[in-house]
Amino acid sequence: MSETGQQVLSVRNLKKYFDVRSGVLARKTGQVYAVDGVSFDIAAGETLGLVGESGCGKSTVGRVIMRLLDPTSGEIHLKGDDISTISKSDVRAYRREMQMVFQDPYSSLNPKLSAGTLVSEPLKNFKEGSATDIRQRVTKLFERVGFKADAMERYPHEFSGGQRQRLGLARALAVNPSLIVADEPVSALDVSVQAQVINLLIDLQDEFNLALLFISHDLAVVEHVSHRIAVMYVGKLVEITDTQTLFKNPQHPYTEALLSAVPTPDPLASKEKIILAGDVPSPINPPKGCRFHTRCPEAMSKCEKIEPLFLELSHDHKASCHLLSN
Repeated sequence: MSETGQQVLSVRNLKKYFDVRSGVLARKTGQVYAVDGVSFDIAAGETLGLVGESGCGKSTVGRVIMRLLDPTSGEIHLKGDDISTISKSDVRAYRREMQMVFQDPYSSLNPKLSAGTLVSEPLKNFKEGSATDIRQRVTKLFERVGFKADAMERYPHEFSGGQRQRLGLARALAVNPSLIVADEPVSALDVSVQAQVINLLIDLQDEFNLALLFISHDLAVVEHVSHRIAVMYVGKLVEITDTQTLFKNPQHPYTEALLSAVPTPDPLASKEKIILAGDVPSPINPPKGCRFHTRCPEAMSKCEKIEPLFLELSHDHKASCHLLSN
């Protein structure tokens, strides 16, 4: 992986709530606290893995950063510019700086357009040269992600799942972005194809010095691709640190439980799994105090009433747990 450099993305106290409405008049009856105060930074050449169980809000974080959804509050700084409150029309000017790779490589591609047209669209939107220049750039992009030039004439249904995801990467890279948000980019692919796409993503990051937010529920994949990892639970970050530290010395009980479920390649290695009781709380009515206390094997009485602080344990290692402040 490339060395990290200038800060590209800075997120501060980001919140996204969705109204819950019911009845004939669609009156507001509550809120879904999908993202509830998330903060992190990503530098050029750095990958931050964002992990957590399904429904924890990690994909919503990605969509709010991309301004596909408007934040309820908080700040999103892209290369120093606050883009959290600008209008949809103004966001367009920042699209060349931030691109997204979606989970489903088929539904994110227009089946009526050829592969070459799909990848050239961003270049045409931003008027990046003549038709000849654009075709030359698209041809080079196709070669870079492992396609021959004749693949430009094919349509999405003619590609396999892994090929479609590589096509999505080519499209995302077309306008030379500084940031890519990859939302579960390999979860729909076979394991062997996952490795190909992940290795390509790492190579492209090195080549283009990209800042990458890699959203996934698969810790084994995140470990391979990330410099740092942020762990999310019911709308909040519970721990963030570099990848090596997280796997060797997790500090939050939820992180420990997640890591205990990661399969080990050695069949003879003994590993104690931490089985969490109960279900993930609803983000419509999250628990008071620490949101993890309803499932935490080490919960104390104050965990039910007082929300723990996000403590800095060491350089670039933060976690929110009352056990750490005792």
